[in-house]
Amino acid sequence: MAATTLDLRNVPPAERHPRIHEAFDDLDSGEALELVNDHEPKPLFYEMQAEVDAFDADGYEVEQRGPTEYVARLPKR
Repeated sequence: MAATTLDLRNVPPAERHPRIHEAFDDLDSGEALELVNDHEPKPLFYEMQAEVDAFDADGYEVEQRGPTEYVARLPKR
């Protein structure tokens, strides 16, 4: 599965979700958006699950790689 990576650690919080949604919309079916973040993106998971039909919640993964580094994979159906 191809993935597009978006590093959000230096993006102001107010700009993060719009950028995520824009990048996710640009994906083709079967691709995934990989996010690098400074916190666990649990609220984003619930937002995507509730609002984005193409989001594959069952395929969602998140890994903590350090105290302030989380990598989440958001697959698109």
